[in-house]
Amino acid sequence: MNTLIAGDLAPDFMLKNQNDESISLKQALDKGPVLVYFYPKALTPGCTVQACGLRDTQPQLDGLNVTVLGISPDPVAKLARFADKHALNFSLLSDEDHAIADAFGVWGEKKFMGKVYDGIHRLSFLIGQDGKVAHVFNKFKTKDHHEVVLNIIEQQ
Repeated sequence: MNTLIAGDLAPDFMLKNQNDESISLKQALDKGPVLVYFYPKALTPGCTVQACGLRDTQPQLDGLNVTVLGISPDPVAKLARFADKHALNFSLLSDEDHAIADAFGVWGEKKFMGKVYDGIHRLSFLIGQDGKVAHVFNKFKTKDHHEVVLNIIEQQ
């Protein structure tokens, strides 16, 4: 994996969200900074805790003009179920071929219970309006992700 670092230009993308609408990074950046967070699989315990934390922090993020975009390799229909079940108030984007995960450097070898497989590594990127990575979030627990993100954003 060749993960993006602070200062790198974030690759633009256009992906379908849970409502089957096309969302681009460029479009989102027109409104302010963007938090692009990658998660392995919708409707799983860790990913649900992480998403619900961001959902609950959305008013503060809105106040800072930060758009949240969650990206996983799940199909649009599964993202719709995830968003509906947990009343998620931000876009979940489908990256089924993991091209965007590859571009951000978050797709790679993982190990779980003795099995080795390729998948998404749980990382988040704060993208400034200039399109550059302002911060990489790579050290957090799913239950604290939203707090770590908010603390960094408020310091900038």
